[in-house]
Amino acid sequence: MSVTYKQSGVDIDAAEDLVARIKPLAAATRVPEVVDDVGGFAGLVRLPSDIPDPLLVSGTDGVGTKLKLAFATGKHDTIGQDLVAMCVNDVITTGARPLYFLDYFGCGKLDVSVAERVIAGIADGCKIAGCALIGGETAELPGMYADGEYDLAGFAVGVVSASKVLGPRRVQDGDALIAIASSGLHSNGYSLARRVLEGDGSSAEAAPAAARGERGRALTDVVPALGVTLGEALLTPTRIYAQATRALSEALGSQLHALCHVTGGGLIGNLPRVLPRGAIADVRLDHERHPLFELIASDGPVAEEEMRRTFNLGIGMVAVVAASAAERAISVLKGAGEHAWSLGAVRLEGEEPARVEVA
Repeated sequence: MSVTYKQSGVDIDAAEDLVARIKPLAAATRVPEVVDDVGGFAGLVRLPSDIPDPLLVSGTDGVGTKLKLAFATGKHDTIGQDLVAMCVNDVITTGARPLYFLDYFGCGKLDVSVAERVIAGIADGCKIAGCALIGGETAELPGMYADGEYDLAGFAVGVVSASKVLGPRRVQDGDALIAIASSGLHSNGYSLARRVLEGDGSSAEAAPAAARGERGRALTDVVPALGVTLGEALLTPTRIYAQATRALSEALGSQLHALCHVTGGGLIGNLPRVLPRGAIADVRLDHERHPLFELIASDGPVAEEEMRRTFNLGIGMVAVVAASAAERAISVLKGAGEHAWSLGAVRLEGEEPARVEVA
């Protein structure tokens, strides 16, 4: 009796079933530039005809150990939005419009139902971002992953006119910094958050009792300060800022100088990436933070400096705009459904690497 691929751990029929389920999800994200449907070896997309001197902008990312929360809770329908957000929010910092997205889903044994829920979340994220899901790769790799676990990666491509690229060269002395609120941790810092809140990992058990705080909370615990279970709070999907920043660009035009996606490294590590040499970003971090950050800080305890270097602390994106446009920027962002406020200002002094100073 001959050995089959399925007996080796790869189920081609399941993969084909998943492709059939994905097609309507992808079709719902279609944009005018898409040429063909999902199912071929590659996706075809035209460049938009209304963008002069177009540049393609690409970004790739994953969602890190936030996946562990999806595995632990069995909730797989929002992690896809996180994947889209982490890629798209990088791409839009250049001023680009997201155009299309592809995903990679790797697992040991394909559970079609779980994979469908993950990819449905990706499709939802693409709808929010205004880009098309044009394909991806599903890989069943026996022995590579623990039972019930999978890995995700995403790839976003956007387009921007060369004359409208945002970034350090546009930033001027006196520019205003506008904070745009995050929805929580987004998809960064989960290794630290899980160790503090759940006692995850052998290193947690080895830590002295005085340093453990209240580790060991259950994901099903309702935390009064959060108003939901710990698992629900930690799985809140990453906010996608594509529509809001597009509205900001249309309203401000050349007065929008730069956009910063606050990811791993926090505001301190990311804001200098969109500022020129000699720039000092004077910021105030006295805004009201999501209670999840306070929970992490107290449960650790985690020092404020470490919190600032690890988490977004409630700021998911920063817009750098002309000082005269600050109030209008906040108004436009609020009209687009975002919570925004004045974060500080930029001053240019000398030629040292850009840095952030907290008042």
